[in-house]
Amino acid sequence: MPRNQSKTFLDRTDAGRQLGQRFAGLRGQDVVVLGLPRGGVPVAFEVAKALDAPLDVIVVRKLGVPFRPEVAMGAIGEGGARVLEPRVLSRARITEEDLRTVEREERQLLERRLTRYRQGRTRADVHGRAVVVVDDGIATGSTARVACQVARQLGAARVILAVPVAPAGTVASFTEADGIVCLLSPRNFEAVGCYYDDFSPTEDDEVVRLLDLGSQPNRPASEPPGKQGHARGSWGLGLHRRNRLHRRSTTWNESSIR
Repeated sequence: MPRNQSKTFLDRTDAGRQLGQRFAGLRGQDVVVLGLPRGGVPVAFEVAKALDAPLDVIVVRKLGVPFRPEVAMGAIGEGGARVLEPRVLSRARITEEDLRTVEREERQLLERRLTRYRQGRTRADVHGRAVVVVDDGIATGSTARVACQVARQLGAARVILAVPVAPAGTVASFTEADGIVCLLSPRNFEAVGCYYDDFSPTEDDEVVRLLDLGSQPNRPASEPPGKQGHARGSWGLGLHRRNRLHRRSTTWNESSIR
């Protein structure tokens, strides 16, 4: 646990409810909420309830260099979405055949996970809509960065990253989303789980259950949480817009993501 600081979130449900409060002004707007499985889905479920928005997952798979699979040369998402790292491809001398082989294997794994999670439900249509990508917290943010890029490739008009906690440096350098909602961004960041009383693993069955509930219309809004949490930013959302030319934080008004 961070020194001299009590844990901020009871569990992922509590974190999601606190995040959901930041989006109160967008309730009823044309928004889709995408949770990063597995731990991001319980958080995303509460955000989707607060917004009365559809809930789905966004699954990404790393493309590892064949002889050093821990090194990412890119990542893939569904719908043929793919993000590549040209410098890694060049330095590792990856051929088109190498890339095709790794992508084919990872895409099979991705499709199996999607089949498991969706249970026959169709993918939420994000084309031309605002998308909120949710995780239970980020450290380096590598998965969340790819997820935001994939959401954009799938046609999202705006992409917002929403997380309960992330290091201040990661938040400041995160340019892959149009905006970030982060309740707590400590400079002396430890592991994500240090900010939760209960950070037990989320099982696949729980992801499936929440996605099933999240697909039902007219879900009731969350109960107001007992505390506001911490946030950075303005207009009650803690939302930072990323100016892609100057790479600096500015503020948004609500009409920016309608």
